[in-house]
Amino acid sequence: MSYRNSFRRYVCVSAFVLLAPGWAVMGYAQISEKVFRTDYHIDSLHSNRLFVEVDNVNFFRNIESPVIIVPGYTLPGFRLQTKAVYHPVSNIRIEGGVHSLWFWGADSYPAFAYSSLAYWRGERANNLVRVYPFFRAQAQLSEQVNIVLGNLYGAASHLLVEPLYNPELNLTADPETGMQVLYDTKWLHFDTWVNWETFIYKMDTKQEAFSFGVSALFMCNPPESTAHVYFPLQILAQHRGGQIDMTNLPVQTMLNGAAGAGLDWHFRYRTLKKIHLELNLLGYYQHAGNLWPLKRGYGTAVSASVDLPDFRVKAAYWKCNDFISMYGNPLFGAPSMSARDAYFMHPAMYSLGGEYIRTFGAGYALGIDFDFHLRPSSRISDPSAGIYTVPAQTCYSFGVYLRLNPSFLIKSFDN
Repeated sequence: MSYRNSFRRYVCVSAFVLLAPGWAVMGYAQISEKVFRTDYHIDSLHSNRLFVEVDNVNFFRNIESPVIIVPGYTLPGFRLQTKAVYHPVSNIRIEGGVHSLWFWGADSYPAFAYSSLAYWRGERANNLVRVYPFFRAQAQLSEQVNIVLGNLYGAASHLLVEPLYNPELNLTADPETGMQVLYDTKWLHFDTWVNWETFIYKMDTKQEAFSFGVSALFMCNPPESTAHVYFPLQILAQHRGGQIDMTNLPVQTMLNGAAGAGLDWHFRYRTLKKIHLELNLLGYYQHAGNLWPLKRGYGTAVSASVDLPDFRVKAAYWKCNDFISMYGNPLFGAPSMSARDAYFMHPAMYSLGGEYIRTFGAGYALGIDFDFHLRPSSRISDPSAGIYTVPAQTCYSFGVYLRLNPSFLIKSFDN
């Protein structure tokens, strides 16, 4: 079967699954929206005021998974950001402080950039806590346009679908730094950014690394409409290279993309609040380098959810061919995370789960989630063992998250 015919077959299968009667439901997570996301709009009433803000996310998350897919682990700890926030004029915001990551029971932290749960390297470790400076300068050029330099409004604020961005990175990854442009109208939300992950000096022993992203949401009608229809378009690229280092490593350039359509159906019932349906087509391409054993691939994601008061019931279906996600949940990718250069051939996955979310006011929210994943039997290609069949595998995860984000007015400089 040709690559093009195989792609068409997966699209048709996924569309059928989405429309089939009785299919359970999953979408953008409430926890990402209520607990992890940060509002980037500048309040003009804060002009000439100085605040001290504390942004804290406490978490306990556990993942149980077969080693052949993704080895299981536990994340107990918290993220703490303490900063001063000053608005010299009505459309400028300056933030500066300290950002830290703490894992309970850890007394040393690997000393390099974190793009997920870091690998241990005892010879390069910082003691006590993972800590680094935080600084963000933001200018609101109009009601529609914001420019950000320094620490970005990243992670959950990019609105990326889960196969492209693992929500767990809201806990474990370093804050994004670089440049960002945000554009909002009645019918469009547009977010583009450059995240500079690794800086190098002349004759450095590592490559520079940065990622580029675009996340656009085209809306056919206002989000509060009874039947809200929208179309997401998302692009991610990562480049590793540089001309002044000493590594002699080849340039590495990888791309991910997603395009889809979604529907939010709102209800005014006491128990049923919203039904969400979404279909996304995703792609992967390794433009340069040999970091991964696969050159290109694609996948289809079907998701939906039912919102009840404080609860969300969710489910999803996923199928791919040679797909690799740079920042997504490894469960959505073809590679095995335990066997070098091994990858699953045409893997699929069914997911069921639920979320509980409780808000206590602006900046204060508690989230609890549970997810169950079933990977049907599939073949795996392993350079050391050949091609063989892996039986059906199950994975599950649960987490508890508490966001505390108080802000204290220190001084008003109004005349």
